[in-house]
Amino acid sequence: MTPPTFVQTTRLPMASGRTLPGRYFTSPAIFAEEVDRIFTRQWLCVGPADRIRERGAYFLEQIGAANIIVMRESAETVRAFHNVCRHRGTRICEATAGRFGETIQCPYHAWTYGLDGRLLATPSSDQLKGFDKADYPLLAIPTAVWEGCIFVNLSADAPPFETSHAPLIGRFARFGIPALRVARRIDYDVAANWKLIVENYQECYHCAPIHPALTKLSPPTSGEMDLYEGPFLGGYMVLSPDAETMSMTGRTCGAPVGALPSDDVRRIYYYSLFPNTLLSLHHDYVMLHTLFPQAVDRTRVTCEWLFHPDSLDSARFTPEDGIAFWDMTNREDWHICEQSQLGVSSPAYRPGPYSARENLSAAFDHEVLRALGHSGEE
Repeated sequence: MTPPTFVQTTRLPMASGRTLPGRYFTSPAIFAEEVDRIFTRQWLCVGPADRIRERGAYFLEQIGAANIIVMRESAETVRAFHNVCRHRGTRICEATAGRFGETIQCPYHAWTYGLDGRLLATPSSDQLKGFDKADYPLLAIPTAVWEGCIFVNLSADAPPFETSHAPLIGRFARFGIPALRVARRIDYDVAANWKLIVENYQECYHCAPIHPALTKLSPPTSGEMDLYEGPFLGGYMVLSPDAETMSMTGRTCGAPVGALPSDDVRRIYYYSLFPNTLLSLHHDYVMLHTLFPQAVDRTRVTCEWLFHPDSLDSARFTPEDGIAFWDMTNREDWHICEQSQLGVSSPAYRPGPYSARENLSAAFDHEVLRALGHSGEE
């Protein structure tokens, strides 16, 4: 693919001049619209494929009212199904993760399905007039695996992932994400609207007052952007001269994730994939955030750290050094986002101006409004 063209943050065109009105962070009605028009119609990342390495391995994900089974059918195939039996609608799986054998069986009346979703056995139902097992497979959900990450789309007319995400295809291949292993997974319960979390991720205007350890490793005014409008946003920041990576010690904590050019060793890439994915690429590990709104003022954020297998099998590397750094930084972000939620919930709040260092946050707001079909004005 053609190498991306990077632009300094302060030279990017402003997508919008002001923050969103308060109702976008506090209105249950707007939240319901977002679930309906964004989270059930867009491709959502549900985590790295490394979570389900073996045939039959699965985990559950809750997206709005839908509970889904994400499962590995084979080395090449990942599938997703609604966690609903086709007989009486019973939820099939209770455990949030596990491994099926060769079949999936409902615990209520033992209707049994193959790993491909086909209905295989229905005790005492074979003699029903007009009954055909082929008419009652598990309800499949479109899936895609991109750079080792699993995406699902709850829409009945989901666009092909390769079409909707065309600007990203091949873009990060040099980081070798499909070969990486999950070293740690942490779930955070953040008392803030999901948009505040993404807006915060898009800018480092807040870094000096909120993240003193981060600013020692990476100047908050550094870097350039190559995606700055539409559903995919981001670019890179640079490391300080005496820092090797983002870690508690500032030292490299893992083996190289891929065959990277020298420039990438001195950069950290930060990208958001609308609506729920934050991807942070280091030369020695990759960090993946996935966001799942639980309420207008509450978001579950899952953070997973992926390292080269050599990093996990050698005493020469200390993955915990990078994990601890970002766990600390995450918690700093979640706290200030929770403070923002309290502030925008005040009747005194009015939209304020975005600075030139926050234009990716403004571009994200624009994408939210576009997806909702709103103007965003009071």
